[in-house]
Amino acid sequence: MVQRARLILMLDEGRTYAEVEQALGCSSPYITRWKLRFLENRVLGLASRYVGGQPRVRTAALEAKILEKTRTQPKDDSTHWSTRKLGAELGVSHMMVARVWARAGLQPHRLERYMASDDPDFERKAADIIGLYLNPPRHAAIFCLDEESHIQALDRLDPVLPLSPGRAERHGFEYYRHGTLSLYAALDTRSGEVLGKPVARHTSQEFIGFLREVIDSQPRGKEIHVILDNLSAHKSAAVREFLDGHPHIHFHFTPTYSSWLNQVEIWFSKIERDVIARGVFTSVADLARKLMRYIRHYNKRAKPIRWTYRDTSRRITHDSAVTVH
Repeated sequence: MVQRARLILMLDEGRTYAEVEQALGCSSPYITRWKLRFLENRVLGLASRYVGGQPRVRTAALEAKILEKTRTQPKDDSTHWSTRKLGAELGVSHMMVARVWARAGLQPHRLERYMASDDPDFERKAADIIGLYLNPPRHAAIFCLDEESHIQALDRLDPVLPLSPGRAERHGFEYYRHGTLSLYAALDTRSGEVLGKPVARHTSQEFIGFLREVIDSQPRGKEIHVILDNLSAHKSAAVREFLDGHPHIHFHFTPTYSSWLNQVEIWFSKIERDVIARGVFTSVADLARKLMRYIRHYNKRAKPIRWTYRDTSRRITHDSAVTVH
């Protein structure tokens, strides 16, 4: 009642809605509602019309009931609860549900995905690769290698509307696809520099050709360790024959469904955000040219990726990691 009376007095003094909101901590609809009620019934209009029910006290039992219900599926076959839907189900306010969720760290509207490796040799392979990161061989080069396949050379049919104050850059929905290419990339774990090669297809022959470029980037005969995934093009008969002729090249395959162990995937996410996702390409050649230009500029400021662990209870130390000689 005191706040409503102050609101009316401030309006009578000629204060603006913004000034009243700032002083009383209320909203514009709140001001309008009580102004109209005062004009209709004068002082009597400032009294509450509905007494309402007794507020529910948030007890431990009520919190447990809300949390238990949150983990069940709603009866309407929706996948998760909203605060209002669960509040109506349990007869409590949606704000109480929101406070209980916040206290427990629950966010039913969010969804995360995961990939579990089914590789029975996961621990040995992971330790082998992590050992290369943490305790690399002194006189060897280490490359993380992978390819991004089927990159589309998309040309926008409508003009791109540039960034402006209060408005994000906008692309038209329609596009023309000139074709696709694949990009091989090898990340040097010591320097952070990237060797790249766009190709029309990603077959064993293109892969071997890129391996030759990686070899040519190093002094003759230097030991080279390559971290890569289990793509069939990496394990073909032609590749095995190539490795037999180059005994100083050593492959380290990531466990199945564990390409996150390959540091070049971090770099691929960068070029995806910086070039590919929002790029406009007039041809496949234009796409290849822009990818290689990005790589050249990236290498001018390249830094190695520092491999760290946040969960100290699961940290692999230098002593426990596999060391490659």
